[in-house]
Amino acid sequence: MANLDKQFVISIGKKIRAKREKMGISQEELGKLAKCHRTYVGMIERGEKNITIFNLRKFAAALKLEVKDLVDF
Repeated sequence: MANLDKQFVISIGKKIRAKREKMGISQEELGKLAKCHRTYVGMIERGEKNITIFNLRKFAAALKLEVKDLVDF
């Protein structure tokens, strides 16, 4: 993955983590809300995995956000 792409993935993960923590929920709780495994949540938050657009939509809904809120920097 190119450096610019990696920074984009990391930035999305940071936004997801910040919103999750602001909501006071665990990675496991976010996983349940987004219908994905808690380890996947951690990988996304750390920028280790490139999130799909479909999962981005699930995360946004679980965090009560619009997709644009997660990708607007």
